[in-house]
Amino acid sequence: MKLSRRLVPDIANLQAFECAARHGSFTQAAAELSLTQSAVSRQIKDLENQIGMLLFQRVRQRVVLSEAGAKFLPEVRRLLNQSEALMLRAMGSAQADGALSLATLPTFGSRWLTPRLPDFLAHHPGVTLSIASRSQPFDFAEESFDLAIHYGQPVWAHANCTYLCSEIILPVASPTRLAQSRPAAPADLAQGPLLQLTTRPKIWAEWLEENGAAADGAYRGNRFDQFSMVIEAAVAGLGFALVPRYLIEQELKSGALEVVFERPMRTENNYYLVVPEGKVENGPTTAFCSWIATQISAAGGA
Repeated sequence: MKLSRRLVPDIANLQAFECAARHGSFTQAAAELSLTQSAVSRQIKDLENQIGMLLFQRVRQRVVLSEAGAKFLPEVRRLLNQSEALMLRAMGSAQADGALSLATLPTFGSRWLTPRLPDFLAHHPGVTLSIASRSQPFDFAEESFDLAIHYGQPVWAHANCTYLCSEIILPVASPTRLAQSRPAAPADLAQGPLLQLTTRPKIWAEWLEENGAAADGAYRGNRFDQFSMVIEAAVAGLGFALVPRYLIEQELKSGALEVVFERPMRTENNYYLVVPEGKVENGPTTAFCSWIATQISAAGGA
């Protein structure tokens, strides 16, 4: 992608603008940036000339954002934050043998992946990890990840998807909830209370129908947009939850949750490792893909 140098802003001018907007004063901005007041004024004037709009208006002894400046400020702050994050990542990996930037599903990352990472780092001590949560596919050209863990179908633009594992879900509840009312048959679960995952609104209906029960009432219940919230709600005794076994290993081991019926159901989608086309031969990426496959195998699959 070829950028027009005329349209690329000077980062120092953006810093001066953000600082002046935050303080409502060119003088205070100059003090924070260790510049003169005239230097800050000149930087902001250059920025205004570049975009063709006034960013500030003078009101008594203060400067206040114009309407255009108020619209411009959030984007400037986002760009400055991204620039700082870019430098921090580069500095953090400068002395490492390799850096790996990974995007993972939030609950998968916190509950299954993170507890296993010490093993990966023990085998690859020179690798520096940078992990962020992403729930939906994104553009690798816009976000500089080396690898993503994706739940869905093996479709991702300009990337290669490799099957990792399927997903098996089953109904669980806390001992407190089961002491109040333990279902005698799968159909009894339709009476609830059910804990719903917002992103999978049909999951209870599918499970009930697969187990020979009517789906009446399958869509009722409190809703949460992450598996992690559903799990915590189940532990708190709020209702019955349908969750993957691999996400509740600790809760099952400690007794915080119990399997209501050993009636596992395989969901229609799977987990995939997604590697952008330009990073297929990246060393740390290849090492991570090989390592996580052994973890899935050792766990008997997700």
